[in-house]
Amino acid sequence: MTATFRTSNPVSAADSRRPHLILVGLPGAGKSTVGRGVAERLARTFLDFDLEIERRQGKTIAEIFGEKGEGHFRELERALTEELRLMGNMILAPGGGWASNADVVGMLRPPARLIYLRVKPETALQRLGSERSTRPLLMRPDPLGEIRRLLDARKKAYESADHVIEAELLDVEEVIKRVSSLALGAR
Repeated sequence: MTATFRTSNPVSAADSRRPHLILVGLPGAGKSTVGRGVAERLARTFLDFDLEIERRQGKTIAEIFGEKGEGHFRELERALTEELRLMGNMILAPGGGWASNADVVGMLRPPARLIYLRVKPETALQRLGSERSTRPLLMRPDPLGEIRRLLDARKKAYESADHVIEAELLDVEEVIKRVSSLALGAR
């Protein structure tokens, strides 16, 4: 079965016998950047949940949140996750809040493997730069305080990952290398 997600880069078959590799962490931790790099390095398909949801809805994540709320967005994440149950062998980058819904995570794990890209809230906010304005949960008067709140709420879920990579001081190539090594060990 080949990936049918139009925003993914289908370079490999979505082989249900091989587990997905799922990158979790704060917005700005590097999930999408690292995911693309790992997928390219390992010739696997990459899927960014936010981009796929935006394509399907014909709206930005900010518009979805604004019009129908966070609950609706989480249901869209759930539906996408359900589709991925019958597939495997993909590198997945869900939104930052995906990991905090144990029922949704449980749809893929096991056998999927979670890797937490850990960064400090200050680093996450700095990395987001101008992209911060596209993140509905960060469009508040104190975005750093909001990221800290998100981390407090999600920390336990993130730390339940199979592996934690301290992405704080590593350059993106080193993080890609480490995640790729972990992915190869999961075969």
